[in-house]
Amino acid sequence: MCGIVGCASREHPVPGLLVESLKRLEYRGYDSAGIAVLENGELQTVREVGKIKNLEAAVGGRNLQGRTGIGHTRWATHGKPSERNAHPHRNRDGSLVVVHNGIIENYLELKHGLQATGSVFTSDTDTEVIAHLIDAHYQGDLLTAVQASLKRLEGSYAIAVIHRAEPDVVVGARQDSPLVVGLGEGRNWVASDVSALLPWTRRVVYLEDGEVVVVRSSEVRIFDRGGRVVQREPETITWSAERTEKGGYPHFMLKEIHEQPSTVSDSLLGRLAGDDYRVVLDGLGLDDEELRALTRIGIVACGTSWHAGHVGKFFLEQFARLPVEVDYASESVFREPVMGQKDLMIAISQSGETADTRAALRRAQDLFGAHTLAVCNVPGSSMAREAQGLVLTHAGPEIGVASTKAFMGQLVALLLVAVRIGQARGTISRDTIRELVSGLRRLPHDLERVLKTAAKVQEIAEVWQGARDFLYLGRGVNYPIALEGALKLKEISYIHAEGYPAGEMKHGPIALIDENMPILAIATRGRTYATIAGNVEEAKARGGRIIAVVNPGDDRVARMADHVIEVPEVAEALSPMVNVVPLQLLAYWIAVKRGTDVDQPRNLAKTVTVQ
Repeated sequence: MCGIVGCASREHPVPGLLVESLKRLEYRGYDSAGIAVLENGELQTVREVGKIKNLEAAVGGRNLQGRTGIGHTRWATHGKPSERNAHPHRNRDGSLVVVHNGIIENYLELKHGLQATGSVFTSDTDTEVIAHLIDAHYQGDLLTAVQASLKRLEGSYAIAVIHRAEPDVVVGARQDSPLVVGLGEGRNWVASDVSALLPWTRRVVYLEDGEVVVVRSSEVRIFDRGGRVVQREPETITWSAERTEKGGYPHFMLKEIHEQPSTVSDSLLGRLAGDDYRVVLDGLGLDDEELRALTRIGIVACGTSWHAGHVGKFFLEQFARLPVEVDYASESVFREPVMGQKDLMIAISQSGETADTRAALRRAQDLFGAHTLAVCNVPGSSMAREAQGLVLTHAGPEIGVASTKAFMGQLVALLLVAVRIGQARGTISRDTIRELVSGLRRLPHDLERVLKTAAKVQEIAEVWQGARDFLYLGRGVNYPIALEGALKLKEISYIHAEGYPAGEMKHGPIALIDENMPILAIATRGRTYATIAGNVEEAKARGGRIIAVVNPGDDRVARMADHVIEVPEVAEALSPMVNVVPLQLLAYWIAVKRGTDVDQPRNLAKTVTVQ
């Protein structure tokens, strides 16, 4: 959600670099974009509504050559999308500008106080108060002014600020919103995401909450909340800029769907013992004795990650034999859950920066004393650093807003966690472990076979691209996959879709079924096959049009279906990984045929850093 970039360069003009960096943050979701550059002693600002190509054209027409600047992609929270509300925002005389991610909760109080002392506001945003507040504290040193201003801000923020009186300085700060420092040769950076920096550097330092950074072309200095200098070794990003490119695919989402066999392979590296009887997970932060002492597990997540959490519930209950509760992170912070020191809280987030999930993790850890485990894709993220345990999904950069391969990585990670806890507790047999591990080793090959259904899925998409509603049905461990398939269709095609446990269909949704209602049924073999076959019969009897995901040789559900998608038969616990892929493909191809923006669907953001 929103994107920040800032650069201080010794020799190279920064406008083009800023725009290029902002392009690499487009996947986060935005409605406007802008940059500000220090040019001949004055701050020149360019802001445009809509896509970054609009900003790029405007910047290209200005021939700006400044070597210090900041940029931003905005996703509206306060004030509608417009040029006046786009970042960067300035103070009263235009001597400083600021960009900001997050929400300032006390901005109205601050605004009224600043207006009383003569500040004139020109936007509807909460961000503009930061510019006027820093201006009110400025006495010749930008760092000092920022540090004083931060003491009065309540809420979440990542900011970058420049001042015309300090031509080689970008000051950045963070609180509950990510900010990373990039270390280059003759230029240094701040950004909200490492993907913005990869063309120029892979050496980064992640800021912690409450820290402030002063970035110059020749040096970087970090200060903690008390003003003390922080010494922190830089980290090296192991994936390259090329991994964020489309690689010949028309959309990032399609590329990422096709990367899922590699995602599984990478997720398994170093985690399966050679004898196939053990899972090795050193990052849990709990030894065998502590795992045996666990009494309960909670899972918090949002969106797609919440669906992964529900699959994880099946895994953990079956293999670890512990009670599991899955909660929306955005709701859990308003409840008083019963939780203690012998409970494990698993927080799932693709980015590791999801504000609601991060808040729930902190609450479980600090207020209730539960052990916390983060399952995420970004090793330097806030959740990865704050949780007591960490299991990385190793999916690599995911650019498409609608998550696909990161979800796959989460499913694999959660299965490994369940088996590892089951090993320690003695609740899973060696034969079951070996069956699961062998199946995981074959899973990349099985997913390659599923991807070959793309042509069949395209045919189905052609038939149903004009549908107004979809119903997705699943049972057992595949009920969350029905939810995920419906979410994918909603996200990128804007078709209303519902995921439902198939047995609940007759308790309401069956009233919606007619000959215009496509019903996607996940009906692969397993303990729920006979019951979901009966549910399909109920839907068919009422005129429903059936799209069935089945295993080869199916002679019951396939006979009733209008369209059949065959996927390889795998162990039931692995079926969610196999069954979700054709659902991702169906959402993708329907969206393409409807002409929507697949990678950047309207109103959505990749990383949701506000609550």
